Amino acid sequence: MMRKVCRERSCPHTRCHNFGKPDHGSIVRHGFIQTKQDRWRRYRCLVCGKTFSSNTGTPYHRLQTSRKVFDEVVHMSVEGVSKSSIARIKKISWNTVARWLERAAAAAERFNDLRLNKYVLKELQADEIRTFTQGKDRPTWIFASLEVWSRLWASTVVGRRSYANTKRLLNDVASRCTFTKPPLITTDGFKYYARVIRQIFGFGCVYGVVMKTRRKDRVVKVDRYRAIGSRWQLEEALDRSEDSSKLNTSFIERLNLTIRQGSAYLCRRSACHVRVTENLERHLDLLRCYYNFVRPHRALRFGPEMRTPAMQAGLVNRRLSFREIFTAVEVVRHFLVVGVVVVLRRGREEDRLRLAA
Repeated sequence: MMRKVCRERSCPHTRCHNFGKPDHGSIVRHGFIQTKQDRWRRYRCLVCGKTFSSNTGTPYHRLQTSRKVFDEVVHMSVEGVSKSSIARIKKISWNTVARWLERAAAAAERFNDLRLNKYVLKELQADEIRTFTQGKDRPTWIFASLEVWSRLWASTVVGRRSYANTKRLLNDVASRCTFTKPPLITTDGFKYYARVIRQIFGFGCVYGVVMKTRRKDRVVKVDRYRAIGSRWQLEEALDRSEDSSKLNTSFIERLNLTIRQGSAYLCRRSACHVRVTENLERHLDLLRCYYNFVRPHRALRFGPEMRTPAMQAGLVNRRLSFREIFTAVEVVRHFLVVGVVVVLRRGREEDRLRLAA
């Protein structure tokens, strides 16, 4: 009996001649692997003769429970539930939760890097969120940018509030977007934005600044002015905008609230503040993937259909799930085992996957 050839799969074994090379027609279906929790598809490489499962090369590799539980843990994490709470609710070890989220964040980072490209930039807003690492004497800033028309969370950078990080943020946006007409860019009065925008976009954009004066934690005055572009260019950009009638940072500030609500690290008056900056960066990659590809946006309702930001930007044609993201061909090709790091935790050896370089 002829077995079906799976051209989207590649052999994950490093000693095979077809390692990491899909579309060769050397991978065929080879039955199923039945476990207590789930049933997984099994494949066989016709070149080396070795078999592997559908979980190989994904965050589900060597998972001792069902993929549904893994997805539920990830979903709870991006809804603002802390690792300790997840461990109590799901009745699993805190170390297991941390390891699962680390795998999921690595896959989400790869998926973001490969899919968040060639979107149309019409209106961009950028802002920063202040948090701290270890103690309040060590402030950390989260730079975020939002494409207003599609509500796409375009880019994010974690670090000091500096010129270098401002440039990293806007360089990332400029390298991934396309535009035919000068985009409207709006930020607050942070001193490095104007300098960086002039270097990257030059006079090919319209740039406005919104300055807010606060007294006793209340906004008492709002000043708006254009920094790049003429008056008629600003008026034309505002006429083209479907969301803004005047210069504002309302949409990026609403994204800031979404980020705070979706990460237990950023909740105010919480004992879950971040201890290591890398953990915050990984969780923001996971949260950004969830926001753009999985979670429908209420501002993007069109009749009975509610779109995700990635759908509105034309990057995907439907709402994705974590299962589809973690098993996507792009992720599997790069999320292969290149080595095993042995970590001793509570006297037990655990295997961790590393991303391919």
